[in-house]
Amino acid sequence: MKIHNFSAGPCILPQVVFDKMAQACLDFNNSGTSILEISHRRKDAVEVIDTARALVKELMNVPETHDVVFMQGGASLQFPTVAYNLLKEGGKAAYTQTGKWAENAIKEAKRFGEIEVIASSKDQNYNYIPKGYTVPSDVDYFHCTSNNTIFGTQMKEFPNSPVPMVCDMSSDILSRTIDVSKFGVIYAGAQKNMGPAGSAVAIVQKDLLGKTGRNIPDYLNYETHIKKESSFNTWPVIAIYGVMLNLQWLKEQGGVEAIAKINTAKADAMYAEIDRNGLFTGTATTEDRSQMNATFVLNNEDFKADFDAMLKEAGVVSLAGHRDVGGYRASMYNALPLESVQVLVEVMKQFEQKFG
Repeated sequence: MKIHNFSAGPCILPQVVFDKMAQACLDFNNSGTSILEISHRRKDAVEVIDTARALVKELMNVPETHDVVFMQGGASLQFPTVAYNLLKEGGKAAYTQTGKWAENAIKEAKRFGEIEVIASSKDQNYNYIPKGYTVPSDVDYFHCTSNNTIFGTQMKEFPNSPVPMVCDMSSDILSRTIDVSKFGVIYAGAQKNMGPAGSAVAIVQKDLLGKTGRNIPDYLNYETHIKKESSFNTWPVIAIYGVMLNLQWLKEQGGVEAIAKINTAKADAMYAEIDRNGLFTGTATTEDRSQMNATFVLNNEDFKADFDAMLKEAGVVSLAGHRDVGGYRASMYNALPLESVQVLVEVMKQFEQKFG
């Protein structure tokens, strides 16, 4: 049976990535050694991280003003790293509060200075993206979260910020075209659209660094990683290899512009069925619905066991919603084929025919 994996993360990756990673675990580059046991300083290992960084720059059209670094700790370690590098001693930063991960980012930043939450959707359990707010000009930076995996919302556009804009793009990086030059820092955990868990990427505007007056620990200093070309410490070779392979796959598909069209087709098909089918209701405000994570609930929970059984029979897995929302969550990252969405939609239609 073909499995249709809607996992929110770690998420589905292309089969070719799994195949090449599996082979590298047995024999990397016909060297007779596994990628799991080689030095990160070995020439062909260095080529892996250099290629991954170069592909991020190419696929996202990163300008010369910015650099790309790989770190560990996921997006969670980026929360304090951003504040360390951009929030001046005695300074202030502005944040939007649009979900659990934005809450965590705010919590960490408050350890470093004054944080002003300039917009929040907590009043409606984060089911919408705040709008109409003004980014203040007297802060060191403005922070937002582009996509909210738990609540199924996504920023469709970004404000014109008078200060450096920082964005957590963990769950929609590389899924649509963006203008990197508008951002001071973009960061993302890899385990959604980039590759397996174990690494994070940061795209950093270089001239913003070194101005906070803080004594930054080496690992949390972006300048350290830029200078060392992401090899300050022993980086996770197998994880970055997976990122490299996935980025190569994305390039072969036609890059971000091409995958964005496919992502739109998947989301359109998914939401059309949610809206058409009288047995389901979407949880996110229509205009803010995420292309990556479609959240919806059954109108009658008495039929949950029946729907779950039909999903299992069709090979649809990892569709359960987060506990803060309930219901179901269809995560449709880059590597999820349109066919999987079509299978899920067909199950929903058959469910309606049987129980509607």
